[in-house]
Amino acid sequence: MQNNLRINVGFNIQNTSIVNFIASFFLGIFVALNFINNNLLLLFYTGFLGCFSTFTSFIYQLFVLFQKGKYRILFFHYLEVIILSFICFYLGYYLINTIK
Repeated sequence: MQNNLRINVGFNIQNTSIVNFIASFFLGIFVALNFINNNLLLLFYTGFLGCFSTFTSFIYQLFVLFQKGKYRILFFHYLEVIILSFICFYLGYYLINTIK
């Protein structure tokens, strides 16, 4: 799916998306662990995953696609990242809940 959306805009869309998917997966794991101390969840979520995730790169990619008039690619890339990130989140969440 990603190979169809690879375009020459100065960066590789695929690598940025993969990092977002991994961060979403780990967020699902952290949420499913249901930390007693919510500050610990906040530390992992905003600290580690906030630094690891590439949301600003994702937004910049969308902006470049918009500037270049590649609206169809922009739309499908947006949907792809949002939907697959949610699926990765849920997989992490589901994995921990089945192990418990």
